[in-house]
Amino acid sequence: QVQLVESGGGLVQPGGSLRLSCAASGSISSIYAMGWYRQAPGKQRELVATITGGGSTNYADSVKDRFTISRGNAKNTVYLQMNSLKPEDTAVYYCNVRPTILPPNYWGQGTQVTVSS
Repeated sequence: QVQLVESGGGLVQPGGSLRLSCAASGSISSIYAMGWYRQAPGKQRELVATITGGGSTNYADSVKDRFTISRGNAKNTVYLQMNSLKPEDTAVYYCNVRPTILPPNYWGQGTQVTVSS
């Protein structure tokens, strides 16, 4: 069993910054990739950013140049630095870990990010 614990969400004004954190624990001996996804009300869950064990990153076009994904020194942790936040970034953000390229992958419980004045 794999558990993911997220933190760092909250309410921020447009133009502000937040940093999300996620730590994976449990029966996991290697990590192929970790990532962040988000789901706004009435919309489907969408990719925000991913990072592989080798450090390769991938971003949604809507967050490029504003968000940065990184791995911690403990390779089971992942961060999402979010700058220049916009109201359209408001969503529940979910951490995802993929131990191998094949299923299964695992999800955190989600953390709310609200961008509003």
